[in-house]
Amino acid sequence: MCGHFLRAGYGVTIFTRSRVKAEGLLELGAHWADSPSAVASQSDVVFTIVGFPEDVREVYLDEEGMLATASANMVFVDMTTSAPSLAIEIAEIAQTKGAFAVDAPVSGGDVGAKNGALSIMVGGDGHIVDAIKPLLSVLGKSVIHQGGPGSGQHTKLCNQITIAGTMIGVCESLLYGYKAGLDLNMMLSSIRRGAAACWTLENLAPRMLDRDFAPGFFVDHFIKDMGLALEEANRMKLHLPGLSLVQQLYLAVQAHGHGRSGTHALLLGLEHLSDIQFKT
Repeated sequence: MCGHFLRAGYGVTIFTRSRVKAEGLLELGAHWADSPSAVASQSDVVFTIVGFPEDVREVYLDEEGMLATASANMVFVDMTTSAPSLAIEIAEIAQTKGAFAVDAPVSGGDVGAKNGALSIMVGGDGHIVDAIKPLLSVLGKSVIHQGGPGSGQHTKLCNQITIAGTMIGVCESLLYGYKAGLDLNMMLSSIRRGAAACWTLENLAPRMLDRDFAPGFFVDHFIKDMGLALEEANRMKLHLPGLSLVQQLYLAVQAHGHGRSGTHALLLGLEHLSDIQFKT
């Protein structure tokens, strides 16, 4: 994602926990900073994308976090999938500094990130969202302002709820097709053109057939996202039994050592339940 900014001609200052992961970006012309606050001190607009809400809180709200020294008119854009309440808190604290904070989580996986084709769900002040839309459009083909602070995160949780249900459907269809003796590639060529058509079927089902469970998005992170959605649902006194079931299945996948596999590794957990492993 950062590479798209560099190739578009923007000046970029970066920080990652492991500098070695940034070497490719430094070779493209990015400048290194020794901390998130150092990035902020050299930037008008700061983008963050980290792992968990506690990481977001550390980067923004610790004593040496970015908001501690934020200056007026700076814009912070957090693209982590995080808690809506935390996005609101960050936006409110930024406002006291005369700065602005936008929550802009993304969907589209590794493919969308590499192709600059992400779907970006944005929450925050409308004027600020309009101002940074040219930047967001470098990263995504769909950039939609959902409303005030936190609404981008709420929208991303809707996305994850949908993916959870879709993923179990795709995995179970492959297992059913295998036990029924179907040619799974031929089966997929039919159903991906009908009402079942979806991103997961198109992009992840072929990886499952190849037994390629390398991550585009980690199981560990998806469990986090489902947990956030269930926490918000509980707060709203909303029952989501389907999501609860899928999260429990993913916890089993994680317990079997696949937390750093891709989300499509749900197939492995379902195979374990039926004591089968299909081959194509």
